[in-house]
Amino acid sequence: MVPLHSGALLRRLFALLALLLALASPATADVLRIEQAQSVESDSDRYPDDGPQRTVSLPDDWNASRPGRAGPVWYRVRFDAPVAQDANELLALYVERACSNLEVQLNGQRLHAAGRMREPMTRNCHHAQLVTLPAALLRPEGNLLDIKVAGQPLQRVGSRLRAGGLSELELGPHTLLAPQQERHLTLNVTLPLVLSGSLLLLGGFMCVLGWLNRRHSYLAYFGILAVGSALLTARLGWRDLPLTSFEAEVVLALLMPIVTLAAVQFLLRRAGQRTPRLGLVLVLQCVLVPASLLLGGAERVHLLANAWATLLALEVLVALARFLRRAWRRRGQHGWAAAMLIAGTAALVVVQLLALLEPPGSTFLALVHLSLPLTFIGMGLRLVQLHGRALQDAEADRRVLEARIREATEEIERNFAQLTELRIEQVTERERKRIAADLHDDLGAKLLTIVHTSDNERISTLAREALEEMRLSVRGLTGRPVRLIDALGDWRAEAMSRLSQTGIEARWVAPTDDLPQTLSARAYVQTTRILREAVNNIIKHSGATHCTVTCQIDGSDFQLAIQDNGRGIPMELDGRLDRGHGMSSMKHRAKQLQGQCLVESGPGYGTVIRLTLPLERHAVAA
Repeated sequence: MVPLHSGALLRRLFALLALLLALASPATADVLRIEQAQSVESDSDRYPDDGPQRTVSLPDDWNASRPGRAGPVWYRVRFDAPVAQDANELLALYVERACSNLEVQLNGQRLHAAGRMREPMTRNCHHAQLVTLPAALLRPEGNLLDIKVAGQPLQRVGSRLRAGGLSELELGPHTLLAPQQERHLTLNVTLPLVLSGSLLLLGGFMCVLGWLNRRHSYLAYFGILAVGSALLTARLGWRDLPLTSFEAEVVLALLMPIVTLAAVQFLLRRAGQRTPRLGLVLVLQCVLVPASLLLGGAERVHLLANAWATLLALEVLVALARFLRRAWRRRGQHGWAAAMLIAGTAALVVVQLLALLEPPGSTFLALVHLSLPLTFIGMGLRLVQLHGRALQDAEADRRVLEARIREATEEIERNFAQLTELRIEQVTERERKRIAADLHDDLGAKLLTIVHTSDNERISTLAREALEEMRLSVRGLTGRPVRLIDALGDWRAEAMSRLSQTGIEARWVAPTDDLPQTLSARAYVQTTRILREAVNNIIKHSGATHCTVTCQIDGSDFQLAIQDNGRGIPMELDGRLDRGHGMSSMKHRAKQLQGQCLVESGPGYGTVIRLTLPLERHAVAA
């Protein structure tokens, strides 16, 4: 939707107002307006010629012409039939307002009855009447038009809009007066009833919305306010209720405090204020208002209804003042909204006060009656929009909160897992150090004693090998990292010494620069054992005379190659190298280090063992 600027919105509102005024404008061409009539009070079936008659001006307001007197009242008008330009054109009588009901007679013949003339009588105060005058009953001159009006004096009704009276009469062609009646009914009945139905649906929806969202109970109170206002307006369509005028006034008086309760509670709850005592008083008021009318009787309806209406209006104004005061205090973000609400409310109050000065049936009064449901519909739609936006914001906040909770939970789980691993590592480290200390102090000391005291060379050699293996295991258990350059020195010393002792010419190729990496104790131990196993195989099985050991760093990998010029792997072991010469253990150790150990051999071509370790897994920058 394209947003409207304030100027465009005002232009559209004025255009709508002009359209409504045009709908209500009366026809003027070829219409006879009757502004005087003979009047007599009587409940007879015909106009009483012998009764006390008097001349009254039309419109006739009973409160001014006969205060305190009830109907029925007969009106007589004399007129001459107009000369019709079209022989088939019908003549009609237009009565804009006859409160509460009427019947029409022409030259002694009954033409029209709008409903019941006795209690419970039909209520047609807001319904314009159009009566066709048959040409067969018309005289060229001296036609008598008698109208009987049944109604109530002012003191028996709550509003002067429902007091007895008769508007001006208009005689003219039916084709001119029918559109005028349609315009009047549209403005005074149809549009209010359509708005009432819309307000009733909106109010019911907001009642359900407020009931489901108890934190926003003001929505339910606005829904009750909208439903009550819709019912007050819907009385325009209920013309034949099985209730007397007094009973109908009591029912309307019962709706007034309910609407007031809803309005006051809506304003206070919207301002964030809860007053249980005030709520109890408002509920008690809903009982007192109709009870006071019942006790006062039919003759005091107007006095009591207006007194209560004034008090109820004051209550709403006080609640509105408290709401505006609270809104003004929070004007930082919503100050413009509070200012607009103040201006709109003041304008509506002024319009309602001015409307009280208008006569019943005026166009201005009808427009004022339309303003109330329109205002409520606009407010309701705005509240629904704000509530929907609040729900969207709450849903977005809920998703953000869930994401944060999920992240916090995952972080806690990671921290717990790390803490658990740290504790296990600490316990394992302590146990390794204890085992290493025991091996070094007990087993190491005994092996060293055997080396120095044994007379048997073979036993002494085995003890020395076991001591070296034990020291290597202890080094792995301590968990201390080893500098790569130091590891290369250890491996070179051991391999070159063993190979040279057996008469095999050895060559060592490795970086001589100071390498910054360090190996983990586990990687150092496993690599040492792989190198020992390879040297053992060369010494025991290859028959080689020359061996080259090459160490290098290729990118993120550490590579170790041991190559001899021996006779290679025997043909009988071809295809199952893992079963002999310790190949299986070498490959298994390399796999544990996330690396690989490859064997290349052939009879008469020597053997090459290639060990590749991913350096980033087992080496750390010093």
